Amino acid sequence: MAAEPRILVVVLAGGEGKRLLPLTQDRAKPAVPFGGSYRLIDFALSNFANAGYLKIVVLTQYKSHSLDRHISQTWRFSTLLGNYVTPVPAQMRRGPYWFLGSADAIYQNLNLIYDERPDHVCVFGADHIYRMDPRQMVAEHVESGAGVTVAAIPVAREQASELGVIEAESDGRIVRFHEKVENPPTMPGDETRCLASMGNYVFETQTLIDVVTPTGKDQRRTDIGGHVIPALTAAGVSRVYDFSRNDVPGQTEHERGYWRDVGSLDAFYEANMDLIAPVPEFNLYNDEWPVLTHQPSLPPAKVSRGTAGEPSFVEGSLLCQGSIVSGAHVERSIVGPGVYVDHGARVVDTILFPGVRVGEGAQLERCVIDKSNVVPPGFRIGIDREEDASRFTVSPGGVTVVAKGELGGPDLAGAPGLREPCVEPDRAAISG
Repeated sequence: MAAEPRILVVVLAGGEGKRLLPLTQDRAKPAVPFGGSYRLIDFALSNFANAGYLKIVVLTQYKSHSLDRHISQTWRFSTLLGNYVTPVPAQMRRGPYWFLGSADAIYQNLNLIYDERPDHVCVFGADHIYRMDPRQMVAEHVESGAGVTVAAIPVAREQASELGVIEAESDGRIVRFHEKVENPPTMPGDETRCLASMGNYVFETQTLIDVVTPTGKDQRRTDIGGHVIPALTAAGVSRVYDFSRNDVPGQTEHERGYWRDVGSLDAFYEANMDLIAPVPEFNLYNDEWPVLTHQPSLPPAKVSRGTAGEPSFVEGSLLCQGSIVSGAHVERSIVGPGVYVDHGARVVDTILFPGVRVGEGAQLERCVIDKSNVVPPGFRIGIDREEDASRFTVSPGGVTVVAKGELGGPDLAGAPGLREPCVEPDRAAISG
């Protein structure tokens, strides 16, 4: 019986995430909260943990403190067999400059590969929402003998210009790779869709080392999608992996092939809303392939009457641990850990990040409220788009986003006193 291949996982988590501003104003994109209790990076790391690939390095760079802290507090494997998840910040090992791109990040950290000596390296992104058993992709990669295997999924043509697009033969060999082009080629026989790269790759180790290492004849390859995959495609050693065939334990047919690039505010918002549909497109309650994360020491969620006996109404929503809905109306919303919603407030189609406090009679609709915010009593967000645009960020799709601390108030996630009624914050902090 052949021995299992030695696998090292490299998770790329150093991007700025400019299209997610202001949610990335104070944190790296993979550290952005998602689905109430999670961070974006938890989805990629959970796939590898469930698959038993337990040697994982996370390459970080941009505003990485909260991401590094989340990894160190949450992602701890037993060291008995040498397993680990470790954040690796940019260290300038190859000269006085930061990572110039995803391929350069690999090049600057080749020491990690030399130390571990894997047969193959999984290089995955940190900020997509999906379930995947990477063992199946690795097995197909090993069997094909490819230098690199690229996971791919069909996407609507209008979305493909923000992604890498693949042209492949029927046997899986990639013949052309187009990175974020304005008019990407469509799939054969389907002019409405393109075959897009998911940003997940399995490399034969020496192929990866060779392609990211500059030579005297080659210009430095700094980006995997822009330089590495086209180079390996030209060399005839790149293949495509059909993600739609990936079979995850506990996953229904309805969920098969679910993958979301949450690079924009509207995509981020819609992916969150996918979680709370009556039959969710992405099911958080799959205990055969769970999404793992840090669970703070908070009490259970509570739904109660308000101070004057007003009943609460909660429907189609996620209520995280430590949250309290006190005589308020919450509908089709995600209420993060430690959130307090006071009586008479109306919260609809909204995402509340950890620790947010919503004051008495406030109205929130189709918005995202980041941490460290206290919404004043009677305050309205998401009701008047023009008014919102003068104060906050409004996405092209009409989602109002309140940046961290933009309404004033401390970071209250897990803090004592969450049962106290909300108080109106300082008005100067609101206008600033």
